[in-house]
Amino acid sequence: MDDRKLKILAAVVDEYITTGEPVGSKTISAKINIKVSPATIRNDMVVLEQLGYLEQPHTSAGRIPTYQGYKLYIERLMPETSLSDEEKHRLDAMLEQETPTEDALIDKAVNALAEITHCTAIASNSSPQFSVITKVDVIPTGKRMYVLLMITSSGDIKNKVCRLEFDLTHEQLSFFNEFMTENLSGVAVESLSEEIMEHLAEAMGTYMLTLTPLLNGVRELAKGFMNADVKLSGEKNLLSRDDIKTEEMIELIEQKNELSKLLDDSFSGLQVMFGNDGGFVVSNSSFIVSKLKKGSKTVGSLGLIGPLRLNYSKVIPYIEYLADKINELMAEDDVPRLEAGDDDMPK
Repeated sequence: MDDRKLKILAAVVDEYITTGEPVGSKTISAKINIKVSPATIRNDMVVLEQLGYLEQPHTSAGRIPTYQGYKLYIERLMPETSLSDEEKHRLDAMLEQETPTEDALIDKAVNALAEITHCTAIASNSSPQFSVITKVDVIPTGKRMYVLLMITSSGDIKNKVCRLEFDLTHEQLSFFNEFMTENLSGVAVESLSEEIMEHLAEAMGTYMLTLTPLLNGVRELAKGFMNADVKLSGEKNLLSRDDIKTEEMIELIEQKNELSKLLDDSFSGLQVMFGNDGGFVVSNSSFIVSKLKKGSKTVGSLGLIGPLRLNYSKVIPYIEYLADKINELMAEDDVPRLEAGDDDMPK
């Protein structure tokens, strides 16, 4: 496409984002500095429609951008903007925390993004692909109460409180810890299938009856590692919009963990999807996500779900700044990642 058609497409997207109304050639002629007639602009808009970048919702109406048109706009035509120092200071203040853990930092970021963009912010921790178990331990914490601890090679920690119907002896606890070290140390987290766990239970011999509840807890911890934790904030921001289907947003909220694979998929830089693109479930919407990294390791994603008519040139810098800030804080402070299991670990 020539520069004139690109300018026309950019003008249509900008005007439609602002007004929500189909854009005509006369409007474009008044908006941009192109020394051609409205008829020539109208012909160019017909070409853009044929190429799939614009569509005409009604006969004799103006044009509106298609998903393809939005993508080209974001990739090549969107005006470059940066956050002011005041906006950066505001975001920095919203990330301040007393306990510098990864989870707390990401929670702050997703809440800040929802508040400042008036959209639904989303974040997830990445499931630890290719990580192996480095330690499984059981710690008595009270009468018939034990904490299972699992650590992986990726530095992730999960724990789970197990309440048994009986107290375990020192001999039983020692056997369990030694058995876990011998059989699970160096084993890939994703390989702990139900069949493998059944074989381990049988291998316990006379200890099987008393220690199977702990073994079941180990399996639950492994499952937890394989499921990314998806956080949403600002759901009400989109539930109140006329251009977003309420039932689709409710379905997304109820089944948010199904987005974990979409968030966890490998991609470079910022990823933008629209409507049902890529398995997304909310029509007439935009989905913008950026990676979160700790050093060279991807630890999660941060982004937002917004309407299709979104001020992308303003919103995207917020996402990029928050993602970069999180990456910087985790790299500088070596922020630990500590996640609780089904119950909080007793103090």
